[in-house]
Amino acid sequence: MSNHESYETDVIPTPAGDLKITFLGHGSLMLTFGGKVIHVDPYSHVADYSQLPKADLILITHEHSDHLDITALMQVRTGKTELVINQASLKLVKDGIVMHNGEACGVQGISIEAVPAYNILHKRENGEPFHPKGVGNGYVLTIGSKKVYIAGDTENIPELKNLQGIDVAFLPMNLPFTMTPEMVADAARTFHPRILYPYHFGNTNTDLLVDLLKSEGIEVRIRMMA
Repeated sequence: MSNHESYETDVIPTPAGDLKITFLGHGSLMLTFGGKVIHVDPYSHVADYSQLPKADLILITHEHSDHLDITALMQVRTGKTELVINQASLKLVKDGIVMHNGEACGVQGISIEAVPAYNILHKRENGEPFHPKGVGNGYVLTIGSKKVYIAGDTENIPELKNLQGIDVAFLPMNLPFTMTPEMVADAARTFHPRILYPYHFGNTNTDLLVDLLKSEGIEVRIRMMA
C-alpha cells in the first residue's frame, strides 16, 4: 500500500488546528500538524516510505529493527529533517538529537519529553529483558496544547503514574515483547488518557482490551496497527 490516503486516519482537534494521525501499522505512525510531518518509528514492512510525505521530524523510540529501519528512515529524511533518537540508535545513525529518559526539549515548535520504556517481566532466555531499563524511550509530545504519549516498547511500568493530562496514548500490546491486554488496561488506569490506541499488537485480541476498559471513561480506539 503506497498511497498514504488509503491508510486509516483520525483527526484530533486542537486550539491551534487539527492534528491528523495516520496509522501506518505496527509501531509506525505519521502525524501532521500545522503543515509539519512527524514520522514515528518508520518501518518498511508497513508502508512504502518512498511514497509518503517527507518528514520535518522523525522520532525513533529505540534501536530494534522494527523501530529503527534505516531504509524507511532515509526515504522520508531530508537535509532539513530533525531526528530524535535514543542513545543506542547512534550505533546505526550518525547523528540526531539524543534524548535520555527524563529529558525534555523543543523541536519544530513541539515540546518533547522522553520517558522510560522497558520490560520487567518479559525476558529473553538468558534472563535479559527484551527492552532493558534506561535504553528505550517513550515520547510525550505537546502539540497544540494536546498531549500525545507514544509509549514505544514497554510494559506497565511504575513510571507511568508520572504521566499527567494525556489526551492521546499509544500503548503496545504484543507478547512476549510488551504487554497483554490486561497489562495495557492496568497501564491505562494508571494515567487515564482521554483516548487510547493499542498499537504494535500483532495477533492480540483487541476486543479484550475494549471490554476491560469499558467502564473506565477511556475511549479505546482500535485501528489497523498489527
